[in-house]
Amino acid sequence: MRNLTFLEKYNAIGQKDFSYEGIFITAVKTTGIFCRPSCRARKPRHENVVFYDTVQEALQNGYRPCKICNPMEKLNETPDYVINIIKELQQNPYLRIKDEDLRKRDIEPSQIRRWFKKHHNMTFHTYQRMLRLNTAFNSIQQGETVTNSAFDSGYESLSGFNESYRSIFGEPPTHANEKSVLNIVRFTTPISPMFACASDQGICLLDFTDRKMLEMEFKDLCKRLNAVILPGENPHLHHVQSEIQEYFAGKRQKFTVPLHAPGTEFQKSVWSLLQEIPYGETRSYKQQAHALGNPKAIRAVASANGHNRISIIIPCHRVIGSDGSLTGYGGGLHRKKWLLDFEKANADDPACN
Repeated sequence: MRNLTFLEKYNAIGQKDFSYEGIFITAVKTTGIFCRPSCRARKPRHENVVFYDTVQEALQNGYRPCKICNPMEKLNETPDYVINIIKELQQNPYLRIKDEDLRKRDIEPSQIRRWFKKHHNMTFHTYQRMLRLNTAFNSIQQGETVTNSAFDSGYESLSGFNESYRSIFGEPPTHANEKSVLNIVRFTTPISPMFACASDQGICLLDFTDRKMLEMEFKDLCKRLNAVILPGENPHLHHVQSEIQEYFAGKRQKFTVPLHAPGTEFQKSVWSLLQEIPYGETRSYKQQAHALGNPKAIRAVASANGHNRISIIIPCHRVIGSDGSLTGYGGGLHRKKWLLDFEKANADDPACN
């Protein structure tokens, strides 16, 4: 596996590239400070820069953390006030938190709006409305009338409820039994925030929030499962967050969370084979094609890998080129290298199951 050169790292900090988070740390000799690759501070002169692989190395060499980018904290960590509000809304999705309610909690409304817009691409009030509609959808599917579900969810008129419902689901609430809901959550990892989506059957998406193909993955899932993606409670989402946290802590090598990965029969066979690659090891696309009994299907295997929506758990990052090169990872080659190095370092740890 190829290591990044000094020039590649130096160019990355000039571009303030978030995809290099977790890959290296920038230390500046003249200031004694270390930063994230994406720090918005002015780019230092190259002769004043030292790169380290971890925060611990920078600290051990006498550098202190930057106050601008806070490299000791997880990138894009959800603030406590947002975590608490999301929990409160999930426990009572019919609750309406207005701007004046936020101010009573010493939360500036524009601040929480910016956070939801940046991390969920929707306003805070839209998030609340989608939670209410999700609950109403489940209520209708369980046999409750549309009228009762509408007024129970806080709508003052049936027409207003129908309009909001149709804007999300694309159909009137009387067709609720024809649609399903995929619940979504955003959470932080050491190398980037991730989105997870789950149906009633299991996890159907786990990917980095900055993946370029993410929007297409969402649309493909909704089409295949005749579903819409909405925030809401789902036990599989709690399960996956717990196991991914254990994985990044070096305490988990195998996953037990149920998966729901729709695709072609060939794609499913490739994804199933991926899960047989042992933690800390790699296989080539050629080896995977042979294992499937079709040595000529190397490109098809690579394509199926690229369409994997459940990263880490279905470990497409463990497949490399025949010459040992890192190729084809939707989450970025730098993350692929990080994951492989991380697993190799923890493969023999008895504390990791």
